[in-house]
Amino acid sequence: TLLLTFFNNKPFNELIESIELNKVQVVGSFISIRSEISTKQLNKKIIKMKKKLAFPTIEKNSEELIFKSINSDKKFNIHLHKNIPIGAGLGGGSSDGSSILKFLNNKYPKYDQEKLLSESNKIGSDCPFFIYNKIKYVTGTGDIFEEIKIDLTKKQIIIVNPKVSINTAEAFQNIYPSKPKYNLKEVLENENLENWKKFLKNDFENYAFSKVKILKKIKDHLTKVGAKYVSLSGSGSCLYGIFNIEDLDETEINFSHYSVKALA
Repeated sequence: TLLLTFFNNKPFNELIESIELNKVQVVGSFISIRSEISTKQLNKKIIKMKKKLAFPTIEKNSEELIFKSINSDKKFNIHLHKNIPIGAGLGGGSSDGSSILKFLNNKYPKYDQEKLLSESNKIGSDCPFFIYNKIKYVTGTGDIFEEIKIDLTKKQIIIVNPKVSINTAEAFQNIYPSKPKYNLKEVLENENLENWKKFLKNDFENYAFSKVKILKKIKDHLTKVGAKYVSLSGSGSCLYGIFNIEDLDETEINFSHYSVKALA
């Protein structure tokens, strides 16, 4: 019997600025929130989820794609203790699926890194990012990766979940992107955090704010209490604010929130 427990990181999308539909500029970093996934080899293949909160179970299609991709005759009980809300723009489902695929490939080697990235892309367009598992500048449809020099490890990040999910497909259907005026990578590498709002905007915000009315109030509040940059995370619905640690007084934040660190 094989029994293994491992942890997977969760993403923090600094922002998404669309060039054209389904083609994006993204910088993905990681934060100190994670789900716990345990695997145990069995005589049948099933997936179980321990619901810490009332979240939907993992999609069956994703499960089938992962096991079909690895083409293993091994059977597993996969136990997912999920800590990240669904439909929040935090990439929880993609990181879960990528972590399982990466684990299976490490245990029963089949693919080199390039092929593993290709297979993970079949599960979700942002899944290759979690195969790399470190901060990257991402373009195209989520399949082109570059190094980027950006350090948020000395900042504190507040993530507010409005408790209303946004379906990713629905968000993309309602986005009206325009060609960006500025290069995301150049801005993040060369401008001070305080200046990001002058150059950068998440194109998903207009739709998210129209669907979840409280988001504007949350964004204004985070700015008021000292956040140097506030944005929607991914396609929503979570908002995040980046603070200088010395400026942050969490007692001033009037919304339920996560207080996290960015990981290098």
